[in-house]
Amino acid sequence: MTTTRPRQGRPRHSQPSEPGTSARAQILDAAGELFVERGIAATSTRMIAERVGVRQASLYYHFATKDDILAELLDTSVRPSLEMVEQIQALVPARTSAAAALYAVAVMDVRTLSSTPYNIGTLYLLPEVRAEQFDAFRAERGRLQDSYGALGALAATADVARGMPAERLGELLIQLVEVVIQIRRSREPEAADTDAIASSCLRLCGLGEPVVTAARDEARILLGRLAGTAPHV
Repeated sequence: MTTTRPRQGRPRHSQPSEPGTSARAQILDAAGELFVERGIAATSTRMIAERVGVRQASLYYHFATKDDILAELLDTSVRPSLEMVEQIQALVPARTSAAAALYAVAVMDVRTLSSTPYNIGTLYLLPEVRAEQFDAFRAERGRLQDSYGALGALAATADVARGMPAERLGELLIQLVEVVIQIRRSREPEAADTDAIASSCLRLCGLGEPVVTAARDEARILLGRLAGTAPHV
């Protein structure tokens, strides 16, 4: 009699909460929730596996360590914005103004930070994220900050540009955008928050309301074109 060997699989203890969602995505979602709820040090891979409903060994099929999970979560909070800013910077000044580009980048960054699982941005300042294994995340965030500084310096009035180096301007602009992380602690961000933050970035550069309004309108068209949809903010 031929004996059928059991298939090598990654069995779950329970069915996934959202059918059709990949196991990897469910692990990231559960880990994000636990990291924010309990902190990184107090969260184990066993806890993450139990939250998902898989065996701990199954989790290791997707991620070798807890730090690998955290690194991917952090990446989701900065990589989309970095990719978008590179596209937008390539359009300055030939096809869009620096003010509109800065507004558009701020909008996209706020949207990214508003959509990360369980407000992952709250983990940025935890001591664990300063460890060497997260150098890649910090480098990418640094590149994004440099892009803010470069666009800000181009958009700024002469007085602001003379009085504030691009490096410092970049620091201030990215932290202004990351205010949305604090907003998410108490409520869901709204479209009005996105506009307020992006407009404040332009005001920080010394731009007056007529310029802010024009940049907002231009950015709305730019974002619609990049998304391949009707303009919106």
